[in-house]
Amino acid sequence: MHASDDNTTVLPKTAKSPATAPAFTDKTSVGERARRRILRRIMPFVFVLYIIAFLDRVNVSYAALQMKTALGFTDQILGFGAGIFFIGYFMLEIPGSILVEKWSARGWIARIMISWGILAVICGFVHTATQFYWIRFLLGAAEAGFFPGIIVYFSHWFRYQDRAKAVAMFMAAVPVSNMIGSPLSGLIMGVNWLGLAGWRWLFILEGAPAIIFGVITIFYLTDRPSQASWLAADEREWITSELELEKAAKLEAHSYRILEAFRHREVVLLVLAYFFIVTAVYGFQFWLPSIIQRLSGLSEMLVTVLAAVPYCIGLIGILLIGWSSDRTNERRWHTALSMLATSVGLFLSVVLIKNPALTISMFCLAAVGLYGYLPGFWSLPTSFLSGTTAAASIGLINSFGNLGGFVGPYIVGYLSTITHSYSVGMIYLSVSALVAAIFILMIRAGGRPKPTAPG
Repeated sequence: MHASDDNTTVLPKTAKSPATAPAFTDKTSVGERARRRILRRIMPFVFVLYIIAFLDRVNVSYAALQMKTALGFTDQILGFGAGIFFIGYFMLEIPGSILVEKWSARGWIARIMISWGILAVICGFVHTATQFYWIRFLLGAAEAGFFPGIIVYFSHWFRYQDRAKAVAMFMAAVPVSNMIGSPLSGLIMGVNWLGLAGWRWLFILEGAPAIIFGVITIFYLTDRPSQASWLAADEREWITSELELEKAAKLEAHSYRILEAFRHREVVLLVLAYFFIVTAVYGFQFWLPSIIQRLSGLSEMLVTVLAAVPYCIGLIGILLIGWSSDRTNERRWHTALSMLATSVGLFLSVVLIKNPALTISMFCLAAVGLYGYLPGFWSLPTSFLSGTTAAASIGLINSFGNLGGFVGPYIVGYLSTITHSYSVGMIYLSVSALVAAIFILMIRAGGRPKPTAPG
């Protein structure tokens, strides 16, 4: 994704004599070298970290295929356990991201990964619903701050005009993690080692990489460019000066503008839209394997393979819609139409429930929207806000919006328990996506706030 030109930091131009022209060319070359080296060093590693994070967040949806029988859990219990993750996540998300900025990015990210990896492994040894709830709650609290922390970490390494593309590449790990996680989970659940069922090994084996990579993070990541021995001296100097100039340009933002974000009409609409988006996203992701199993009656291995198909289509969706949004520099309609596609796909999956092949096709349509909204949506706040206000608004949107991650899985599980069908739950998620699209379209084009009186 590319930030709009309105938000690009404009530096004062200085006159250059012909004698200094070669120096300008050389400086540009240094910048290109630094950007490429930083991208190659940081992006693949954090991409893998996010894949691990997302696997540990959603693998309960695959484990549920066996947990229901093994532990006697109802859909309501499973939905509540899946959703309570986001309560713990919500409580500690903002403090965690602040520590990344104020203390040490690699230290805090490593702490997050090691602690969530340990808790993910412990989840493989639960026996009661209460134990399940507590572990999922603590897992959310342990992982809180990882995503916003990485976004803050990017601000230490990528200039504003490069940051949107870095975030887009990072977030592509979400559909990739599901594409990998679905068949991998199916394979693991087929084992029975040391008297432990496959679903227990699923948590143990997928939790262990977080611990391992948490330790690696301490030695691999570098907090700031000034500490990067892997950059040449002129590259360190270039990126440091660029980020310092950007920081100086943002000092004009006054503290009262943070409060302004909390009462800005467009920010409130984005918070509401994101809540309903996340409700649909996690409601769909958590229950997809169970729905496919009930529809098809296939083995767990085949169910997990089929569950990967919508995510493959979703990956194509995020790339194509992101390209279109950047090319046209349009955000609202790309986001709203993505959510309309999700709403239609989920609704038609219920209408066509008698035909498993067509139902899965509609899940693919829904997945296009569930991932395609990402590039446009996260470009909206910075299309009408900047500086401190934009940062505060993004934190607000992400924190409160993620509470939808509790509502979606729980409501679908509750409705399934009382109706013995997933159809009502899918209609609920369809309506949530439709409401999200409406809130997005209520945002004024350009979203420019009205001028406020001095003081």
